[in-house]
Amino acid sequence: MTVESGVGYALIALGPALSLFVSVVARKPFLILILLSSTLFWLISLIVLSGAWRGFLPVRTASLWPYALLLFTSVAFQEAVRVLFWKLYKKLEDMLDAFADRVSKPRLVLTDKLLIALTGGLGHGVAHAVFFSLSLLTPAFGPATFYADRCLRMPFFLVSAIISLGFTIIHTFCMVIAFEGYTGGKKTDQVFVPIIHLIAAMMTLINLAPGGCVVGVPLLCFVAAVTLQYCWQMVWRRLNQHQRRQSNS
Repeated sequence: MTVESGVGYALIALGPALSLFVSVVARKPFLILILLSSTLFWLISLIVLSGAWRGFLPVRTASLWPYALLLFTSVAFQEAVRVLFWKLYKKLEDMLDAFADRVSKPRLVLTDKLLIALTGGLGHGVAHAVFFSLSLLTPAFGPATFYADRCLRMPFFLVSAIISLGFTIIHTFCMVIAFEGYTGGKKTDQVFVPIIHLIAAMMTLINLAPGGCVVGVPLLCFVAAVTLQYCWQMVWRRLNQHQRRQSNS
């Protein structure tokens, strides 16, 4: 059953991302390019971040403050990279609109922009899953499983897969929220993304407590659900506003 377990852990971590890719991204070659570019972009940023922290690791103290500082700086760096990614996207959007005007084609509509943001977030989520989960799953295909000393109730690979799933959802839909927040200038959306990202990151510290995974993993899944719900409400509101504008015009 070890092969089945390894495949199961991989599908837990990347199953929803694979479903989004097949049902949404794979239908449009342009979105595939956005996904690949986003994944590479975020992998490079994570490698740079890990290189910056390499000189301070391993942390030789029982205190959680060094880990909290590491997570805080990581979230701050990734959110700065998100802003940079959005600015690059805006330049690409202007280029596409200019090209559409030259060839007498319609410009990008709201749904196109939402799909691009979703694809960019999916690339971020996939990069996170590859970096923090799939790279650890090779032993899961072996003859046994593994339990961490501080989490004896759940296999380490299962914990890793569920955490990756939670962050994949958070990164994917936070990108949609952030893009709309930056474009529309809505402070609530702009602030929500880094706060929810920081909360999710800090919740992983609960896993360092004895038996903490039983509490930390469900809490992370709850944060992912909150992010998904917030994104759904925001997109629904934007689509209704867009439809009303079109009706009035």
